[in-house]
Amino acid sequence: MASRYLDGQPGSDGHTTMHAYQSRLGFTTSTPVSGSDLKTMIEGDFYGGGGGELRLRHAYGEWNGLLAGQTWTNFGGFLGMTPTIDFTGQVGQANIGRQAQLRYSVDGFSVALEEPTAIGGAVAAGEDGDSKNSLPHLTLRYQNSAGDFSYAASALLREVEYYNTVEDSDKRSTGWGLNLEASAAIAEGVTLRGSVTHGDGLGSYMYGSPSGPGYVNANGGVSTIEGTGGTAGISIAAGDGNVNFGYGIATVDLDGALADGVFVDSEGNPTDPNDTFESVYLNYIWSPVRNVTYGIEAGWHARETVGGSDGDAVRLQGMVQYNL
Repeated sequence: MASRYLDGQPGSDGHTTMHAYQSRLGFTTSTPVSGSDLKTMIEGDFYGGGGGELRLRHAYGEWNGLLAGQTWTNFGGFLGMTPTIDFTGQVGQANIGRQAQLRYSVDGFSVALEEPTAIGGAVAAGEDGDSKNSLPHLTLRYQNSAGDFSYAASALLREVEYYNTVEDSDKRSTGWGLNLEASAAIAEGVTLRGSVTHGDGLGSYMYGSPSGPGYVNANGGVSTIEGTGGTAGISIAAGDGNVNFGYGIATVDLDGALADGVFVDSEGNPTDPNDTFESVYLNYIWSPVRNVTYGIEAGWHARETVGGSDGDAVRLQGMVQYNL
């Protein structure tokens, strides 16, 4: 998501990669059952194992408002996301990943209990204990629209937990998060998008977060890490497609963790962790004929450390996509 090297660090640059890992296989069904449609979906792509292995994306069933299985987390959405060729997309939005869950939806409202070990992360295991997840994460969401304006609000409540083997006890703190997102067609062929994400103990529920949700503090308890992110973008119709310009930022407050001596190397020397990631995208994505999509993109990616060091990189990408 950002430059591998900081400014002034020696390192190679100018690399080329080509792949088809994004290829997807799947199917959906819809069957009328007792006055409501029973919907199912199974889908996979080839990003598993670091790339090249089939992995599960979606596998769920839904009937009468109740969904069970793996699909998009209820905390994130797509309203504030500007289309990108880069598979990672804009940092700073609510995570748009997938995880196992039990969700109920009605009239734009949805509430879910979600798998606690996937999105969100946990306190890193240490010499005196292990990370732990006792309870599922609770997420709530409301989405609606008014004419050409669509909006959504999401909330997260979770436990950030650590088992101390020396004391034989659980140490925990409560984590929470809020997300607001919207899109608006402000003129013919022009759409604005944006989102704001904030919380304490979010971890990777804020997409592209530079840190995990919390740490073991100097007193042996668990402290959460505050994070804030945001995205903004515009899409303008042009020819057979759209020109898209988007920005994202994700930042965390690591002052408490630094004061507690969390970030040290194997010899006990202080390190300089990342606290901010940024990304900027400019692309043109178009479809000359049905089921065929092309795209070209330039992306700028940067990171900054607590100590003020920074680094950036430019990535050029192209895409050819065929849909059956």
